[in-house]
Amino acid sequence: MLQRVSAARVTVDGQETGAIGPGLLVLLGVAAEDTEEDAAWLVGRILALRLFPDDAGRMDRSVAEIGGGLLVVSQFTLLASLRKGTRPSFHPAARPEVALPLYERFCALAEEQLGRPVATGRFGAEMAVTSTNAGPVTLLLDSRRRD
Repeated sequence: MLQRVSAARVTVDGQETGAIGPGLLVLLGVAAEDTEEDAAWLVGRILALRLFPDDAGRMDRSVAEIGGGLLVVSQFTLLASLRKGTRPSFHPAARPEVALPLYERFCALAEEQLGRPVATGRFGAEMAVTSTNAGPVTLLLDSRRRD
């Protein structure tokens, strides 16, 4: 899930682990079947999306073009299944031993392609995420649905 933000930050146990000004907050869920190819596709797609206003006010500039930040927060709850009962099932989410390397790979690829550091949360931790959604603009992007 992507949110265009004017600012966002994440803390763990009261300590800030990452913060950005204008840019994109990426809530990243890793599914059990996800691969490095999915991570690479997502990074390329996210960095190419024209979600920021140009001089005419149209969404026509990418996060790279505006010099914006990227805050990436792992969020396995995005993969929750609510099909049965009232308690979410997280079966579709990747196990931590699979998800952590893909999360780290996603962040590394984003840094390489963006050409600057990417802010992050802490994988597997209880995090407090604060953001100011600009627009608001919130989009879902799924590497399994590339249409």
